[in-house]
Amino acid sequence: MADESARPSHPSEAAPESGSPSESASDPEKTVRHIDARSLRGLAHPLRMRMLELLNLDGPATSTGLAERLGENTGTVSWHLRQLAEHGFIEEVVGRGTKRERWWQAVKERRTLDTTQFRYDPDTRGALSVYMHELIQQTFSRVADYLADDWEGPWQGIGTVVDRSDLRLTPAQLSVLNAELMSVIDRHTPAPDAERGEDALPVIVQLQSFPRKERGGA
Repeated sequence: MADESARPSHPSEAAPESGSPSESASDPEKTVRHIDARSLRGLAHPLRMRMLELLNLDGPATSTGLAERLGENTGTVSWHLRQLAEHGFIEEVVGRGTKRERWWQAVKERRTLDTTQFRYDPDTRGALSVYMHELIQQTFSRVADYLADDWEGPWQGIGTVVDRSDLRLTPAQLSVLNAELMSVIDRHTPAPDAERGEDALPVIVQLQSFPRKERGGA
């Protein structure tokens, strides 16, 4: 499973690289991958990003299985899987599958992307736009799925969706806030070899914090 982090900021507002949320050490088995221009162009496609999301969230799958879930042609899905593999985002599951049907899994890594490296480059601006659009759509869809699902017992009403707009911070203060929030998440992230509770389920934590330009009243 991979953790995704993007920092859409103006160059003068960019946080130090060491402050990137995905560089926390909560899972020592995960390497940190900084997405470069070639990788960005290889990933920035709506179907590829959706396929990678499913492999991240639900584990290994075949092209046939993914095609059924996504309502796509198996040949199309197979081609995009090969593109993801070529760019190192997924890998074949060793010892599983046949020559006719291969199983794929997401590479275990933390991915970070600093948008300031690409937003002013005409060769990568389009890919960046697609990537960010799909990333935001994925975060929205995950919340929508949670709200639409039926939950029973102790899981009922335990999730939270918070929107705060009453903060007024400097760039340095916002950077500190992000680091503190990520440290809290890291403290609650179990070690890879930790025993899972019988009633434990996967939990998604989405962190969005960003400045808003002031606009005059009507």
